[in-house]
This record gives sequence, C-alpha cells and structure tokens, in this order.
Amino acid sequence: MESTLVNAVFEGGGVRGISLAGAVRAAEMAGVRFHRVAGTSSGSIVAALVATGYTATEMREIIQSTPFKSFMQRAPIFNVSIIGPAVRLLLRKGLYAGDALEEWVARLLAAKGVRVFGDLPGGKVRIIASDITNGKLLVLPDDIAEYGMDPSRFPVAKAIRMSTSIPYFFDPVVLRQPLRPRKARSRETVRARFSYIVDGGLLSNFPLWLFEKDASEENAIPVIGFQMIGRTEAKQHRISGPITMFQAMFETMLGAHDERYIEEQKWVRTIRIPTMGVETTQFDLKPEASAGLYEAGLAAGQKFFRLWDRRTGKLRTEVKPN
Repeated sequence: MESTLVNAVFEGGGVRGISLAGAVRAAEMAGVRFHRVAGTSSGSIVAALVATGYTATEMREIIQSTPFKSFMQRAPIFNVSIIGPAVRLLLRKGLYAGDALEEWVARLLAAKGVRVFGDLPGGKVRIIASDITNGKLLVLPDDIAEYGMDPSRFPVAKAIRMSTSIPYFFDPVVLRQPLRPRKARSRETVRARFSYIVDGGLLSNFPLWLFEKDASEENAIPVIGFQMIGRTEAKQHRISGPITMFQAMFETMLGAHDERYIEEQKWVRTIRIPTMGVETTQFDLKPEASAGLYEAGLAAGQKFFRLWDRRTGKLRTEVKPN
C-alpha cells in the first residue's frame, strides 16, 4: 500500500491517552506515515513516541507492561491520612511528584536514541505546556528559549513532564527565569524569578492550530486530529472540598477546549475516540479497561479511515466519521 504523509495532533486526557495508541494503529493500517506531530499532556507522550519511531504495537506492549499507579509517588510522610496530602500540597503544590513519569518517558525515548529535541529533525514534535506564573501558553521546544535555554538541548522528557503536570495532582515544574537588567540607571539586576509550568491542557488541550499555517498552503500535508470524547451527556462531579472542586473544573476545561476551533476549521479531520467513562487521573486502571481503551481507539480510527481518501488527504464525505 502506498503511504501518505500527515501531520497529527494528539489531545490530552490523562490515562485515557491509552486510546490514542489504538488510533495510531488504525493509521498505520491505512498506510499513514507521520510527518510532524504535536500533543498536550498524555497526547504529548504519544506524539513523542511516534516521533521517535515507536509503532502502535510497541506502544501497546509498553502500556500492558506499565503499572501506571507507580507514577503516583510521594514520600511516606505525606501518606498520613488527610493531613499528609494536605501538607504536601501546601509545600510542593502537588499531591504527587511526577518524577517517576518523567523517568519512564526518558527511558523509552533513550531506547530509540533520543534524549533532547536536537536528536530529532527540526519541528518533528511540538509539545504544549502552560506557564501559570506569566499566564502564557508554551510551545516546546521553541519557547524554552525565553528562559535562557537552548531548545535543541532541552530534554524531551522534561517537556513532557511539564505538559502532563495536572495541577494539584502532580508537582509543577519550576523554571528559573534569566536575570534581566533594570531599566533604571542602576546596574543592579532584578532578582531571579521562578516560573511554574503545568499541564498544557489549561490553555490548549487539542492544539490543532499549530499546523494552521502549513495547512493553508497549496499542496499542504493534511492534518489529522486524534481526540478523546467522553459520554454523550455532561458528567456530574461530586464536590466535597477544594481538591475535588478543582478536579471538576479541570476536567470541564479539558472537555470544552478548542471545540469552536474544530468546528470552524473545515480542513481539519478529527478521529473521535470514545473513552468509556474512564477518568483523567484513573491511574489504577485495570488491564481489561486499558485494553478496552486501546480497542476503542483502533475501532474509531478504522471507522475514520474507511471514509478517508489518502490521495487527497480528505474525507470522501462531509458527514462526520464518528
């Protein structure tokens, strides 16, 4: 089968990102090759694995062998009922460290010979994160230059760690901002500030706009979005305190982000993957549920590509595929 190049955008959705691997498998079966990729949160993990050469089959094996609950690490002292998590949240600004997730990603990338963005072709992968100190969206690696660092030497796993730092759940990544001279006559410098970087889903959970310029050009490489959808009805959240309230707010944001943009941009074709009610932070997912997510992604992808014309990069019908 003749292969077709596409640019791909992977939505964030916590542990539900397992379903994205199934949709990638459907793309492979349809003869699709990925030119450039982008993602937010768990979508950034899938994007990076695709960019470094992992196949969907390899990703499935990784998923089946990884106990995702092991990512929920914190010192034993913070496990004391009620008080422990509250104290950790106060001191570290997160319930869990997030280091285990970063180390896991770093090992996977190293197995393919990738550590920093310079190990990949320029522009191959873009990762979204949120700088809540300065109130701005970051597109990594390019925007890391604003913090005095070389984008080509910045670790891919660190960028993913930033993008997956669900607020209050994982610790934010703290970056020291470079010292800048004062505007006044004094030669003193402004004391270094720190930027707190968290989940990119706060500002753009499904960054289809990243390839807008590419898609507007003649003979452009088509763009395919990989999006996770929940139940048809809005989910109710039980609010019992500040943490559950923020989780409800965050999950609501993830569901609402970028929807208007998706509807307005007719050149974007989106694979919509049902996630069977799985929660964003359900890291104690059972193996059968994990397998179900993968199969849901595979089925949604196959349904999409049955309507997709690989010669034109467009659907054969304007009817929504999912």
